[in-house]
Amino acid sequence: MRWIDYFDRGWEINPDGPCLIDDDGEGGPTTHSYSEIRDLTLRIAGGLMDAGFAREQHGAVLSFNHPLSVAATLAIMRAGLVWVPLNPRNGLPENAALLDSFDCDVLFFHSDFAEAVALFRDSAPRIRRFICLDADLGDGSLDDFIAGQAAVARPFDYDPTDPVMMAGTGGTTGEPKGVIQTHRATNLQTLIIMATMPFRKRPIYLAVAPLTHATGYITYPMFAQGGAVVLQRAPNVGRVLEAIPRHGVSCTFLPPTVIYALLADPGVADVDFSSLEYFIYGASPMSPVRLREAFQVMGPVFLQMFGQTETLFPLTWLAPEDHFVDRKIDGELMPDDMLRTCGRAAPGVHMAIMGPDGALLPDGEVGEIVCRTEMVMKAYYKNPEATEEANAHGWLHTGDLGYRDGDGYYFIVDRSKDMIISGGFNVYSTEVEAAVLSHPAVQECAVVGVPDEKWGEAIKAVVELKPGQSLDTDELIAHCKAEIGSVKAPKTVDIIDEIPRSPVGKVLKRELRDKYWAGHDRRVG
Repeated sequence: MRWIDYFDRGWEINPDGPCLIDDDGEGGPTTHSYSEIRDLTLRIAGGLMDAGFAREQHGAVLSFNHPLSVAATLAIMRAGLVWVPLNPRNGLPENAALLDSFDCDVLFFHSDFAEAVALFRDSAPRIRRFICLDADLGDGSLDDFIAGQAAVARPFDYDPTDPVMMAGTGGTTGEPKGVIQTHRATNLQTLIIMATMPFRKRPIYLAVAPLTHATGYITYPMFAQGGAVVLQRAPNVGRVLEAIPRHGVSCTFLPPTVIYALLADPGVADVDFSSLEYFIYGASPMSPVRLREAFQVMGPVFLQMFGQTETLFPLTWLAPEDHFVDRKIDGELMPDDMLRTCGRAAPGVHMAIMGPDGALLPDGEVGEIVCRTEMVMKAYYKNPEATEEANAHGWLHTGDLGYRDGDGYYFIVDRSKDMIISGGFNVYSTEVEAAVLSHPAVQECAVVGVPDEKWGEAIKAVVELKPGQSLDTDELIAHCKAEIGSVKAPKTVDIIDEIPRSPVGKVLKRELRDKYWAGHDRRVG
């Protein structure tokens, strides 16, 4: 099946039901039915075809979460073009570079980003049509573009190995690369998510993070069941907490940083979370202390998924019941060391741990997490060398270090580039971060290695405090020594107002490191 077919399945079973709910309107939420959105996608796709945009050309959408941006994305796929996800939270120069290097041919944009069009015309000259979703800007409005188009399906043949999406890698450890994903890969991803998240009734999904990433990928299993997707343009703690009971939200996905902010909100204890069936967390490790708090406040609904741009997701998943001893919901939560697992291999995925020489390692030994699955990318765009490197020894290399225990649970201990070698000992930053986060005054933290004459690299914790809190750094270091011992405890602590994060909420450790390693010839001790 094509990715768009899952949306059409939702239309078939629930044509007049709610499809997209815009929760950002000034006059309150606005609901759009499946039939309304499908007709719009058919007309936009017809416009693309009649304008001469050919199959496997590249189309992008620049917009915050909005019903028209969803329709444009679906229409790009319906017309047989390759969707280029464009994160609205990126800086304009970054998006301009992506559009150029990924050879984008057509861009739909919201009027919020009208100023970007002049920049893109110069920096991405291949784009030959700029279509504004909600106003008469660029090369004309969406209404003008689809004028005279009938809402008629135009079927075409396709191969499951044809590309459907080309997404940029996160860029947290280097320049983004274009990851080509196929219909076969997105089809399997959708089926795995549906298999690992059975709902009691038609789902209502709250989409807050950008639809250009995992948040958007999860919409397709929701569409397939005729579910509704509630759209908010940005994570606002108060509005997220309001939306869950107001819409009867049954599922949402947020990174740990936003979950921590929800838990720190004074009003969270008064929110009715009874409609929630699944609260998906991922994108970065979650502190066991905060995870316990989340279960206590919001209920036994948390589900972890692990994956990446090159592999889609989930490679592994940890169901709500897997967080409990003997998998008994509402019983005793697993001990902290088990709450750090990212789960077992998902259906349709082979996982393993590999050593530097390409040999697969036994349970308990730390190495690189590798996988085999039809969700693995087709290639990096115009980068055969990087493609070959990522698939060395016949497995996709995730770049994450971890191990598997005797029960098949996988544990991520660090990104391979984030491991700290201090005094000859390998120190995994995630373990130190968990200890720092267990302090009640800490909201968020990042642990990096910094240059040190004695240790080679010294462990530094960069900390963001909860609102209204203060903290003595020596107290925090002593707290960590008690938790994980003096070797792994941070030697120094910096408290800052806000830790730098990527547009999807991942901590930018590279940006933090650059400050401390300035003037050094290499980035290891």
